Amino acid sequence: MHVAIVEDDPLLARSISQAVEERGHHCTWVPDGAQAARDMTLASADMVVLDLMLPKVGGMELLRAARAAGIRTPVIVLTALGTVPERLAGFDAGADDYVVKPFALDELLARIEALRRRSSDRPAAEIVVGPIVLHVGRRQATIDGRTTDLTPTEASILELLMHHPGQVVTRSMLCTHAWGFTWDGPTNVVEVHINRLRGKIDKGRTDSLINTIRGRGYALVTD
Repeated sequence: MHVAIVEDDPLLARSISQAVEERGHHCTWVPDGAQAARDMTLASADMVVLDLMLPKVGGMELLRAARAAGIRTPVIVLTALGTVPERLAGFDAGADDYVVKPFALDELLARIEALRRRSSDRPAAEIVVGPIVLHVGRRQATIDGRTTDLTPTEASILELLMHHPGQVVTRSMLCTHAWGFTWDGPTNVVEVHINRLRGKIDKGRTDSLINTIRGRGYALVTD
């Protein structure tokens, strides 16, 4: 596996690269965002460890551009930006995992291996509920024969709803599944993602496939 480290700290990048190569993977270091954009690093590598606070071009900009272009390369964000809104923004931009500096190198290596397994184990998985077919590995949904691309967060939310058809899925459950932690802070981030998902899967339909259950959460329509 080819792992690209997009990080402006040469000592940190060298440490990560050496550890990754000791695990039997090929590793390259990209020192700034402009070079990563020029070399199309997020498209050419098998996995990317991405700093956000990069010189010239920021990591968030790189990630958003890659996902908008349909690039599905697994990305682990590695950054000092560790507040809950910052982490949510990273996942919203398309991160598959998020590690906050300072960090334990062994934990980062474990996350790289876990993400590699998830990426290789689930490429062809499909979930079917009513008119919806979710292609998990491709992050695409087919509704009534029409296929639409989903962001990683949208795919994760739809996957959870489809695992509980007709049942109430709470806001807390969605946060835990989509972002890896439970948080009930004052934000409309879940509602924003639900509305974006509805805009994609409800296109051309009279009624929404996702019901809002006031004060409780959301439920996927099954008929």
